[in-house]
Amino acid sequence: MASLNVGNLGEYLREQRRNAQLSLRQLADAAGVSNPYLSQIERGLRKPSAEVLQQVAKALRISAETLYVRAGILDAERDRDEVETRAVILADPTLTEAQKQALLQIYESFRKENGFAAGDGAVDAQDDDAAGTGTRTAGGTDADPQQTAS
Repeated sequence: MASLNVGNLGEYLREQRRNAQLSLRQLADAAGVSNPYLSQIERGLRKPSAEVLQQVAKALRISAETLYVRAGILDAERDRDEVETRAVILADPTLTEAQKQALLQIYESFRKENGFAAGDGAVDAQDDDAAGTGTRTAGGTDADPQQTAS
């Protein structure tokens, strides 16, 4: 299988993991992702979502932004507030995937209305389920995003 253009990220993650003296399994457990999925990221075979990168960064105690840049999600000069807003929405464990997508759509519509175009490296939550990071409400059911606004 040909590797994606995320080899730089994988090499960097492997280096950071080794510097932290963590095994692949230990980092995967700490980040809440599967061991095979993390291995594929390190080998450059998978491109992780922003949420997974945030979890890995937290487990390694490094900047998530650094991982975003290395993964190509964020250009070094790109508006950091936009990326942080998106990352916070995607990382919120109390929101369902549908709610996250609804909030991101609303956020993007306000940015467009105020004259800010969507970034080329927009964070995408579609890969989250590949890492097993889907979320549900406390009752275990997906909530209707339109009913969450108060």
